[in-house]
Amino acid sequence: MTTALFIVSEHGYWGEECITPLERLTDAGVDITVATPTGGKPVIDDRSVDPEEVGEEMAEHVTEVHDTDDRLANPEPLAAVDAGEYDAVVLPGGHGTCWDINQDKHARTALRTAVEGSDGIALVVCHAVGILAWARDSDGEILAAGRDVTGFPDAWEQGIVDDNDLMPDGRKLPYWVEEEVRAVGANWDGRLDDDTSVTVDGDLITARGPPSSAAAAETLLDELE
Repeated sequence: MTTALFIVSEHGYWGEECITPLERLTDAGVDITVATPTGGKPVIDDRSVDPEEVGEEMAEHVTEVHDTDDRLANPEPLAAVDAGEYDAVVLPGGHGTCWDINQDKHARTALRTAVEGSDGIALVVCHAVGILAWARDSDGEILAAGRDVTGFPDAWEQGIVDDNDLMPDGRKLPYWVEEEVRAVGANWDGRLDDDTSVTVDGDLITARGPPSSAAAAETLLDELE
């Protein structure tokens, strides 16, 4: 059976970016394990279940899955899982990843294992793409250098944070994803004129944001085949 490891934020994951791939892969027969940095239940970003932000149908569905899915309710501690045992590693996005997933050494190791391994593949979505600014390969080189990637664009961030980089909830955003990932030599293309943006470079799949979640999941399934 094909397996996937979902590494989900405890500081605020974006509902659609986790739930849509989770359901698409489950429907395709993929066995999924959920892990968080500490093993605590992942926290959902309130904005991602706000009907005025995402629509009533999406808000209700994401909330229901978040509240009832046993995998999300009982995650593994990230340090206790071996990414090498999975066919795919999935990092859903959300601003929360800037405070935990992207800074977690075990998340970076899991990403490296999936991308460098002969059998694994990684899907990184939205703000989680920020992990590429710090993830290194086995030789200590930047993993994303020279790779084609997409992710949450700075042009979108400008409409969310204020002049002091404060989020609507009052937290200060520690960095902007596009700026940091470009700085390490990745070839960034947000494809802002397209409805969706998913980029495949070897065993690394990156996706721009919530509207690209379904396309990202289908791309991952195609690559797993």
